[in-house]
Order: sequence, then C-alpha cells, then structure tokens
Amino acid sequence: MGKTEAERRLTLHVGLVCVVAAVAAVLCVRELTQLDWSDGHHPTLSLTLIFLTFLAMTVKWRIRIRATVHAISWSETAIILSLAVAPTPLVILTTGIGAAIAQYLAKLPPLKAAFGVAKTILLAVGGGAALHAAGGSPPFDDLWQAVGPIGIAYAVTVVLDELLTLPVIALATGTRLRQLFREDLGLRLTSALARLVFIVTTLFILRADPWFLLAMPPLALSLHLLYSNRVKARTEQQAWQRLARTTDALNVVDLDTVLTTAVTQAAELFSADEVEIELRDGGRTIRGGAVAITYDGPAGEPTSVDGTLIPATLEGHDRVVDVGTLRLRFRGPVQFSEREQYTLRTFASALCTAVRNAQAYAELARVADEHAYAATHDALTGLANRRHLLDQGTEHLNTRHADGVTALVLIDLNHFKEVNDTLGHAAGDQVLVQVAERLDDAAQDCDLVARLGGDEFAVLLRGLPAPAVAAHRAETLLATLHEPYHLDGMRISVEASGGIAAAPATGGMPELLRRADVAMYQAKRAGQRISTYVPARDTADLGRLTLGGELPRAVADHEFTVNFQPIVDLGTGRVTGAEALARWHHPTHGIIDPLRFVEAVERSGVLPAFAEAILDQALIAAGNWRDAGFDVPVAVNVSPRSLLDARFPGSVLARLRAHDLPPDRLVLELTETLTLSQLDVVDQVLSRLRDEGVRLALDDFGTGYSSLSLLSRIPVHELKIDRSFVTAMESSAEAAAVIRSTLDLGRSLGLDVVAEGVESEPQRRALWQLGCTAGQGHLFARPMPAGTLLAAFRRGSGGSPGTLASPLHDAGAVIRLGAGRRQGGRGRTDRHLPA
Repeated sequence: MGKTEAERRLTLHVGLVCVVAAVAAVLCVRELTQLDWSDGHHPTLSLTLIFLTFLAMTVKWRIRIRATVHAISWSETAIILSLAVAPTPLVILTTGIGAAIAQYLAKLPPLKAAFGVAKTILLAVGGGAALHAAGGSPPFDDLWQAVGPIGIAYAVTVVLDELLTLPVIALATGTRLRQLFREDLGLRLTSALARLVFIVTTLFILRADPWFLLAMPPLALSLHLLYSNRVKARTEQQAWQRLARTTDALNVVDLDTVLTTAVTQAAELFSADEVEIELRDGGRTIRGGAVAITYDGPAGEPTSVDGTLIPATLEGHDRVVDVGTLRLRFRGPVQFSEREQYTLRTFASALCTAVRNAQAYAELARVADEHAYAATHDALTGLANRRHLLDQGTEHLNTRHADGVTALVLIDLNHFKEVNDTLGHAAGDQVLVQVAERLDDAAQDCDLVARLGGDEFAVLLRGLPAPAVAAHRAETLLATLHEPYHLDGMRISVEASGGIAAAPATGGMPELLRRADVAMYQAKRAGQRISTYVPARDTADLGRLTLGGELPRAVADHEFTVNFQPIVDLGTGRVTGAEALARWHHPTHGIIDPLRFVEAVERSGVLPAFAEAILDQALIAAGNWRDAGFDVPVAVNVSPRSLLDARFPGSVLARLRAHDLPPDRLVLELTETLTLSQLDVVDQVLSRLRDEGVRLALDDFGTGYSSLSLLSRIPVHELKIDRSFVTAMESSAEAAAVIRSTLDLGRSLGLDVVAEGVESEPQRRALWQLGCTAGQGHLFARPMPAGTLLAAFRRGSGGSPGTLASPLHDAGAVIRLGAGRRQGGRGRTDRHLPA
C-alpha cells in the first residue's frame, strides 16, 4: 500500500532533520581536529559529556498519543550544562553519541531513533550558536555575567525542541499542531524555568566545590518525579474532563447522533486511530475517527486499520443488558493503563445507556407515528378517515389562493348491506378494500381519498381548472367501481351513487361535506349515478340540515330529554327494566323524533356530549326508582361511533359511580350496524365494560345474517327480538321460526331474550307459549317521562305495585322457562321488582 500524505510529510520532515544534523556533525569533526588536545583532559571530559547525555535521554516520562508513545527527556538540560564546560563542537558530537547509545539500548524503531539522535544534535548546535552569539563561551571567569547567555542558549534549545518535535507528533497522530502547542503549555513553561534554575545552580556548585555535585542527582530526580507526577495528574484530570464532556454529548435521543458522537469522541478520548461500534440489534456497524465517520452499514465489512484491537462490551453497570460492542483500533502496539481501562468501561457503560435511551425513544416515536397514522386513517382500507379529510380539507381551504377550484365527491355503495347479509362481513370487507384501491388508483396525486365509515367514501379534488371538471372526474371515479369484483372465485357487481359539491365561500369543510351529502342523496332518490349540488334543490333536506346545525346549542341548553318504556315479565306482568329513549324538545318545532336527528348527531362532533347527557338522565331516573323501592335496571342505546372512542368506558363507569348505581343496573344496547373491522376496535371497549359488570344487549336481533357473527364476537347478556318479527309472527311461519330459534339460542347460551313491539294480548300469550319471558311494547306502556313511569310503578295493575299487566296464570302455577339454565355461562341478573 502507498503512503498517505501525512506519512510522506513525516518522512520528509525527519529526513530533513537527519540531513542537517549529519552536516553539523561533519563540521564539528572538522572543528575538533583543530583543537589543542595536549592537556589530556578531553577524553575524560568527552566520556563525561557522553554519559551526561545518555543519562538525560534515559530518564524521561512518556505520553501516549494514539499508538505512538512520546518520551520527554532532560536533553536540553544536559546540552546546556555541557556547553557551559566544554567547546561547542565537542558538545555536539558527544551529545549525538550519548543520544545514539540511549536510543539503541531503548530498541526504538530506526526512523524514531534517527530522529531522536538528529534532534539532539541540532539542539546542541542551536544552543551553542546562541551561547556564542550572546557573548559567552567556557570557561567563564564570572558566572553571574554568564547567566544571561546561558539563559538565552537554554531558551533557544527549548524553542528549537518544540519546533522540531511538535510537527512530528502532529503528523504521526493526525493531531492539529496548534492544539498540541496549547496543551500543557503552562506546565511546559514551568518545567523549563525549573530546569534553568537547576542548570545555573549546578554551575555555581561546580565553581564553589565539585563535591557538592553529589547532592545534584537526588535534586534532579526530585524535579523529575515532581514534573512526572504533575504531568500524570494533569493528564488524568484532562482525561476525566474529556470523559465528562463525552458522556454529556451522548445525552441525545437520536441514535445516529449518539453513534456519530460516540465514534468521534472516543477516538479523541482514547487517542485511537479508529473506533468501531457494532450494535447487536440489527447488526449495524459504524466506524470512523476523530474527524469523520468512514463506514456505516451491516457488520462484516473489513477495516483498513491493522494493529492493536481493544474491545469493550456495551453493557450497563448491572451487566445484564448487552447492546453491542465497542472496538478501539491502533496502528501500533498499545497497552492501556489501569486508568484508561476504567475510563473505557465507564465510557462503554454510558454509551450503552445512551443507545438504549435512543432506541427506546425511537420505538416511542415509531409507536406515536403509528398511533397518529391510525388516528387519521381507516384501519380496514388504509385510506384517510373522516377526521383526516376534515383536517386536510380545512387546511387547504384556509391556505388556498389562486390554485384552482376545490370540490368534494361523496360516494356511497348502493345495497351494500346485501353483500354483507348474503356473503358475510368478511366478503364485504374485501369489497370495501377493492373499492378503496380502485378509487386510490383513479385519483390524482393532488387528490385525497377517504373512507368516512361503512360503505361511504369521499374524494377531495384540489386544483381543478373549473367546477365542471369535477363532474367529469367524478364520473371517472364511479366508472371504476362498476367493474365486477372478484371474491373467492365469484364475480359480483356493486353499484354506487355520488354527490359533487364545490367548495363554498363560507362554511369550510363541514359545509362542503354537507352539500356533497345532500347531492348524493338527491342522486339516490332520483335513481341517478351522480348528482351535483344545486342550492335551489336543497330545500327538501333544509329542515334536517337546519336541525343538524342546531345540535351544539341543543346539547348546551339541555333540550334533549329521555322517555322510558318499561320491560315487563310476560308471565307475571311485573316490570323488569326500562329502556331509555331520547327526545328533542325543540323550542320552535316541539318534540322531534329520534329518527330525524340521531343520524345528524352521529355525524357531528356533539355525539360524546349527547351520549353523556342521555346516560346521565337514565341513571338519575334509575336512582330515583331505586330510592322509591323499585330497583330495576335501565337500558340505554349506544352509537357504534361511541364504541370507537377509547374514553367511553371510563366515562360510563365514572357516571355510575357518581350516581351510586351498581354496574349491573345499566344495560347498553348495541346495534347490528357494526362491521367486523370495527369489532376489532371495540372489542377492548366492550370487554372492559362487561368485566366491570355493565350488561350488554344486542338490539334488533335477527334482522340480518350478521347476527350470529356479532354474537360470536360480542360478549352480550341479552338479545332483543326486533319488533318486525313480533308483528308478523301470527301470520308468518318464518317470523315465528326466527323467534323460536332466537329463544333456543338464548337458552343454550344463558342469555335473556326480550321481545320488542308487543302490542296485543295474543302476541303476549304467543310469545309466552314459545318460551319468551320478557317483552316491551304499547300493550304495557308507551314511552313516558321518568316521573310518570314511577307513578305507574306505584299504582301498578290491579292494585299490585310494580306490575303493568295482569298475570297470565295464578302465582305458583307456572314453571318458569330457563329456571334450570346452566350456571357460569353468560347468565343474567334477575330483573324482578321486589315483592
């Protein structure tokens, strides 16, 4: 492999230093040949200088930067002392020889050893030149006058050492030169000053009495240990500070940021050439250095850094959770100190916590996104739901300027209930999914396709060049729905009706949706495929729509009241319960039947408030009856839309507690308009209510083939036979068969069965003979206010309070059907009034 740019520059720098040092050594040899050696002291002096340099180069402290260990020696001190007692050429050569011996015995790599020898020679050259330039040369007659030149020479050697050494460290480790210069600058200056004092002191001792030199080695050793300890303390302090900054930097919730920060900071913290993090979850690997990330992908990709590998498991302090592995790579041999090992464990633990937190946050964000998506999209088809349509449409209408016409196409499938009744809800759901796919494929990118509920869809058309284009686009959308649908080898056809409305100047999305709804029903009544909203033709629905706009006011002004129709034991005539029926006391229109406003309530935003108002009135009535001695449960109809609200069970239970009523005194009546897709949503709601003791009833049972499907999914306590079967039972064998099968089903499942619409004694007697024990209808009482019904309870029939009809048989002469029903099933609670 070729050398990198940094390696080439390092080789060039070292080579240049070695060449200059070699030239200086040659010149020194030439100078030495001209000196007078007759006194015989020069060999001894030379050996002394060589030993002094060797000793100064051997006693050093080491600092590791990445895989390179850099040794800081006393070479400047030895050089200045030598220059103060010997000629400069001799000092240069002896310094080089002493340095060479020290480097050889240390078994350093050739390049590093050559640089060390060459640098020492150049330091001697620089110090000697500075000493001569300052006017000082040995021997000194007056040491006080020599202090200045010696100080200048020492300063030159120190500066020259920095200039020669720092670039080599920067190139070898990839560290910025400015950063290296600033690190420990104060400590280096203090050490330089202390050495200068040591040099001057040594020279004065030599002049006074050479025997005093025996005290200098302990002093030098003390200075060395002091400086080494200060360097070590400073290094450890900086290491802990960097560790604290690094762990603080990991306190983010984005996993990518955590990993990137960990790699770059760990490379700086541990002076590693490369840092790699491999996550156990997903097998993701990320690696890089202090500057940037070099790889981010699956595990197994080889690295280009060969040398020492130091791994650490990413685990918490409890060592239970293992999220991955941290690997530090160095290009040369490296051995961590005890402090570095502890730092590595601490960093790995902090990184483990950061990764776990980021993964947990990512999971929470994913769940939140899923919930946000589920809140704005239909679970069955994946299309936008009503809420999302209204929000997006409102935002578009509020921000549109001159981007064209906005229109809404409302689409309803004709006779879709027949698909559910004939083929089952699973097939119906398949049809709805295919309808959604066709509408989505036919729509343009700027359109918004939504499912509003049931078999009703909407397409918001945006940026139309003219209102007439909406009709053409609507025709295209409906045409795609008329192609046959394939269901398990069958081909079926489903027709659809559509209504078109252009965005009004006022009223926003609710008004746009209302107009499209009006147009769609106009199309259905006229037998047309599609109809466009015309204000002049809106008069037929004006009353209903006007009432819909008054719903918020009606709820706020408590205009909705409740009448109650009693449920009676068919055999004894005793009241066993009462069904709450909502009424609207309109200030100008009088009493409004639920058939005129229930659908509008369900489509509006006042449904929760409306349901709470009706429930409150029903529970208050039940409490008053109980206080009067007539403890009967009350039944309240529940809209399927209420069951899609996760807050509904809590609201019901809170009101039961507020009115101090046991949960089994409340019966919630459910309709068969729920689809199987909706049942997946309401299962939890119903299960919670049932577990708390609230009773559930399936209303209008037997009116569709969905009955048994619903019964298998909803844990009800009671079935209510639709009034149409009761009305036709005397003339229709099929109606009587449905009633009989419903009663048999109820007995086998341990369910109560209530017949609706009982209006004559023959019907009552026939139902009793078939085994039906409870019924409600005009035969016993019409719906009435709670106070009126309480008066009827007290008055009773034939002077017997709590009865609304005479018994069919004398007391004790009747064996009650279902008396021996199995226990532990779905069961029922006895509804009889106290005797």
